[in-house]
Amino acid sequence: MSGGLLVAGTTSDAGKSVVTAGICRWLVRQGVKVAPFKAQNMSLNSFVTREGAEIGRAQAMQAQACRVEPTALMNPVLLKPGGEQSSQVVLLGRPVGEMSARGYHGGRQHKLLGTVLDCLAELRGTYDAVICEGAGSPAEINLRRTDIVNMGIARGAGLPVLVVGDIDRGGVFASFFGTVALLSPEDQALVAGFLVNKFRGDVSLLEPGLDMLHGLTGRRTYGVLPFRHGLGIDEEDGLRVSLRGTVRESNVSPPVGEDVLRVAVCAIPLMSNFTDVDALAAEPGVVVRFVDRPEELADADLVVIPGTRGTVRALEWLRERGLADALVRRAAEGRPVLGICGGFQILGEHIEDEVESRRGRVAGLGVLPVRVRFAREKTLTRPVGEALGERVEGYEIHHGVAEVGGGEAFLDGCRVGQTWGTHWHGSLESDGFRRAFLREVAAAAGRRFVPAPDTSFAALREEQLDRLGDLIEQHADTDALWRLIESGAPQGLPFIPPGAPA
Repeated sequence: MSGGLLVAGTTSDAGKSVVTAGICRWLVRQGVKVAPFKAQNMSLNSFVTREGAEIGRAQAMQAQACRVEPTALMNPVLLKPGGEQSSQVVLLGRPVGEMSARGYHGGRQHKLLGTVLDCLAELRGTYDAVICEGAGSPAEINLRRTDIVNMGIARGAGLPVLVVGDIDRGGVFASFFGTVALLSPEDQALVAGFLVNKFRGDVSLLEPGLDMLHGLTGRRTYGVLPFRHGLGIDEEDGLRVSLRGTVRESNVSPPVGEDVLRVAVCAIPLMSNFTDVDALAAEPGVVVRFVDRPEELADADLVVIPGTRGTVRALEWLRERGLADALVRRAAEGRPVLGICGGFQILGEHIEDEVESRRGRVAGLGVLPVRVRFAREKTLTRPVGEALGERVEGYEIHHGVAEVGGGEAFLDGCRVGQTWGTHWHGSLESDGFRRAFLREVAAAAGRRFVPAPDTSFAALREEQLDRLGDLIEQHADTDALWRLIESGAPQGLPFIPPGAPA
């Protein structure tokens, strides 16, 4: 059996995904054959593997960090929220039904422990090391009995646990101590130590606290990673962005031409695969914002309606906020609009949905000559095609089946004037196509914008992954980290009574 490690966190968004990717990239640069693993992922950002399995996009990114092809084994359970109370359960890459949180945690989850342990064992039989990512916090004691992603998988597979804490939030020492103290003695025995993430300032000022933490817990700190901008690649929580109406702007490089190009992304409910616009944000001179008000569309050169796990709900939200009328006016004026997956379906004539919302026939925005019927079987493919004279690759994840009744052909969808629609996620990562598309948008918007001739999204992604690997190599005790991965679960560490200092 190969070496392994579970990267847990004091909280959600502590940096588990990027730390896991960084450890993977550091290991592969040392010649180690390594794979990522996350037993259970809750995310609306997903990806389709070459064998047609749906997994979390974060695990696909981590596989890229390992320089291996992603597979369903790397994320055997994916939960895709359909609202506050229920999620679609995707098992080994295929949807197996909708389930409430109570129903899932009340029994179904624990029954999957054997499945996820089998997947992990298969990976460990193939690779030199498997770096596992936890979810949320291992100290979610209300869910421990049925846990399969944190201490449940660590106990089942005998994995050492590294706990990551985001010091930028404050309270990291209390979070580290409290996380360990709330665990049972059996779970505590697996926690090897800590990794501080997102530190700003002089590390020497932090060291007395790390020494005291060691005295209190008997566990060492394996590194202090400095704060770095632009490392939140392939984030999982599109739900947070859409439901809170958060507006996010990219860090924009100077344009090649005279003008910048402004892209407004509608932050619709249950937004999925919002990473589709990452490739636009990577272009010099392209400003990407997430918006939730009609007036924010006024100065946009391109409006993107992204994918969603709730197409009918998103359509209603657009109407309630006045965005639907603004989009229809915009399309009539010949100003660029791009709908991707659920966004494409919203732009059509009507939607027949007895699967997702069960609302029957619902009128769309009527901008594109498309009729959509939701099928129970989910489409999961990796298509390749051509558009605007350029080769395009993408991936499809949808229940909606589109019947295109006119317009100009565009990938699997269509184009009418400057309104475009397709089910293909990831198409904008094809460099030649992205540049051709942006030239069309700039011409329609009257902007003197020129796409950079040499921007490679794949190369930029590799640079980001190398930066993550550099963080681990330069700021973690890699010798100690490797010994931990190689030796397995730690032994002899002291037990901390809950809520009491050592």
